[in-house]
Amino acid sequence: MSTETRRLAPEEWPVWREIRLRSLADSPDAFGSTFAREQAFTEDDWLMRMESMPVVVFVDGTPAALGGAFRVEDRVAQIVAMWTAPEFRRRGLARLVLDDVVGQARAEGLRVRLDVTRGNVAARTTYERYGFVPTGEVEPLREGSDLLVDLMVLPD
Repeated sequence: MSTETRRLAPEEWPVWREIRLRSLADSPDAFGSTFAREQAFTEDDWLMRMESMPVVVFVDGTPAALGGAFRVEDRVAQIVAMWTAPEFRRRGLARLVLDDVVGQARAEGLRVRLDVTRGNVAARTTYERYGFVPTGEVEPLREGSDLLVDLMVLPD
């Protein structure tokens, strides 16, 4: 099994679209967005999403895991879109994505945070093992959702 972690270039937006839509279809309760919303995105929308420092882990050439980060306020990066395809889980791919995304954010002097849906034990465990800690802040997953997310931060 060969593994390659790669930050996608803007012209690779179709790769990002493919795996992002797959993640939304597979795990709809893990994201603040929805499959229907993003399926309707135009090429310009996807190109704008490429500003999120998108990282994809490829296993034998197949997109297997993804994640990215946006600057959400001065000196803070919000990790988004973390997901690993079911057939590739428990192989450490999320850590590879986090290593790249966190490394880039830290190189730019940014603090790092993320949201995790309550009840998503696998994701929370991954983030805690990486060093993220809960802040106690809670908010809805998205407008109209009864699901809640906990804000976690990576200490400096």
